[in-house]
Amino acid sequence: MKILTLNCGSSSVKYMVYDWEKRAILCQGNVEKVTREDSFCIHKVYGKDALKIKHYCPTHKQAIELVLRLIASHKHGVISSIKEISAVGHRIVHGGENFTSSVIIDDNVLQGFRDIQDLAPLHNPHHITGIEAAQALLPGVPQVAVIDTSFHQTMAPEQYMYATPYEWYEKHSVRRYGAHGSSHLYVSRRAAVLLGKDPSETNVISLHIGNGASITAIKNGKCFDTSMGLTPSEGLIMGTRAGDIDSAIVKYIIEKEGYTPKEVDEILNKKSGVLGITGKYIDRREVIEAIEQGDERAQLALDMECYRIKKYIGSYVAALGRVDAIVWTAGVGEMASIIRQKSMEGLEYMGIEIDPEKNELARSRNAEFDISSPYSKVKIFAIPTDEELVMVEDVVALCEGRYDNYTNFEYSFQHTTYRNRIRDEEFKKELRKLPRMAKALVNIPDEYGESEACGTLA
Repeated sequence: MKILTLNCGSSSVKYMVYDWEKRAILCQGNVEKVTREDSFCIHKVYGKDALKIKHYCPTHKQAIELVLRLIASHKHGVISSIKEISAVGHRIVHGGENFTSSVIIDDNVLQGFRDIQDLAPLHNPHHITGIEAAQALLPGVPQVAVIDTSFHQTMAPEQYMYATPYEWYEKHSVRRYGAHGSSHLYVSRRAAVLLGKDPSETNVISLHIGNGASITAIKNGKCFDTSMGLTPSEGLIMGTRAGDIDSAIVKYIIEKEGYTPKEVDEILNKKSGVLGITGKYIDRREVIEAIEQGDERAQLALDMECYRIKKYIGSYVAALGRVDAIVWTAGVGEMASIIRQKSMEGLEYMGIEIDPEKNELARSRNAEFDISSPYSKVKIFAIPTDEELVMVEDVVALCEGRYDNYTNFEYSFQHTTYRNRIRDEEFKKELRKLPRMAKALVNIPDEYGESEACGTLA
């Protein structure tokens, strides 16, 4: 069974082809700058160098057509024909209250997404376009929606309701929905494996920190609370999003600057956060480099981001009562050791104590690390996320008629025997360059113990 996954953004189409029988990624890539004349595709077949192809894609349909041609081409493809595609999985950012789990897409489901697209106007319209294009190009092939907000549907009203007029909820569905659900699901299940516990007995605080960022409190394997709200704008400081602000700022700045509400919304989502504070940076690597050169606003941005994270960690510790592990994931969470360190300083009295040396060594997108001090009562992990695998497993299970809501469903990656062979191979290469990195490893493949680079683990 070959599964194609699609994640359609406003100007991009990310894709992956997965061989379910072999449990292997065959290829993945991204069509960028869709709708522009300089659009192009970065196509990566595993075992080969990445390929850049310039191709004008005026619409998402043309972008998906390009993807289908590439994956089935004689020279760059991984399948002999698009007829080999058994199903397509679509990432959907927002499912509202009606979609509490992944679902096979039919006319009613698609209309349901259209009805709530104003809850995620920056994302859902493009997801819908991608679904329609895939349906037209692959008639008869099952299309499955894997929805980020579904993981958070286990929150209770006291967690998801806002203290706004109740009729706003009744008439317009104003409430907290969260985001990054597939990521929080994956890393929390992996954390349970590393702890040697059943997910239903595990309390985790997971931090998905990238350009978009969210933190989720997971109690007994289920989402208890999360930082993102009605939209992905609430919560932590992000690359271009402000996160938590006083709502009165909107009216105040409209009166002072003469902006329209739409313009203010655009600024808060695309020109705020780290970019707004620094005036020039989104990428945290650039922020860290600027700090080293004495940039005070870059330092302020880092300090603010870490302080906001620390506040959320503290509040979620109080809400959960018992925390088994804190997990860092996504681009910044997996790689920015300074942000992890600074965000967790001073939490020792809560039983949260990071190991500075292990934290500094734990910088990889291909391995799972334990960065907690031996004295820490709470485990601290850095775990690379795998949202695409969650998508694939949901798609396959739905097609085979064995899928259930995530609270009852068992994924392959929540077993101690699970290995991501591609990541293992990539990490072996990293270890050759920095063998000391093995000191922070928590999930150690058997063959690493026989490696000269990892001789200390043997």
